[in-house]
Amino acid sequence: MDMQSFQAFISTTVTELAIKVLAAIAFWIIGRWMIGRVIALIQGAMNRNHVDPTLTKYLGSIVAIALNIALVLGILGYFGIQTTSFAAMLAGAGVAIGAAWSGLLGNFAAGAFMLVLRPMKVGDFVSVGGITGTVHELGLFGTTIVTPDNVMTIVGNGKVFSDTIQNFSVLPVRRVERVAQLAGSVDPLEAIERFKAAVAKIANVSTEHPPEINLLDMNLNGPVIAVRPYTNNAHYWQVYFDTNEAIVRTCKEAGWPAPTPTQITRVVQG
Repeated sequence: MDMQSFQAFISTTVTELAIKVLAAIAFWIIGRWMIGRVIALIQGAMNRNHVDPTLTKYLGSIVAIALNIALVLGILGYFGIQTTSFAAMLAGAGVAIGAAWSGLLGNFAAGAFMLVLRPMKVGDFVSVGGITGTVHELGLFGTTIVTPDNVMTIVGNGKVFSDTIQNFSVLPVRRVERVAQLAGSVDPLEAIERFKAAVAKIANVSTEHPPEINLLDMNLNGPVIAVRPYTNNAHYWQVYFDTNEAIVRTCKEAGWPAPTPTQITRVVQG
């Protein structure tokens, strides 16, 4: 090959390579711009439909990653690089990562479902995964709960979604469960009337749902009275403790004796 032919070959090759490089750069710039527009349109539509911002953000990230991978594979294919083996390698890596991060991905999937179904929201008082407290944050992998003793606890979304979820904040009122053990000499019907009057004076007790004060049981100590006022979840603990105080105060004012077990001993002569 003479020098003229070699120069013509180099010139043609460099020219074609330069054109391909410039085209690849143009494809990358235009592709990135189009991906940005697509993500903006998707997130805008989700925001207009009042989809949770966390879900909107993460779905946008997932779509952006998928489109960027497709763009890179397209550019490599334009250069004549076989992308079949590269795609297979990505698929294999995805399977390996999925197996290694199965628990994390399970929490991710559960978090996505929770953000869509919304069984609870930030500020709700709930019992999930064996933890009771106020929802501080709904993450895509874990839910942060602040317990009544002010301990921040993170529960994996997989455990939250696979277990029973109790949301105490959804309904307007919640029932306080208390009982009063009385002595055997106390008239339970009189006690019920006294407890009704005492509970009615407690602040923040619901008037739309009257307190349930009934004879619950009888045992060796005497009658057991169920004292169950209703209140808003925000005032639950205040009504809980005030009900305890009302029971003690009522018993003291009525002069009822302390409950003690009653036993009858019978001696049988042989």
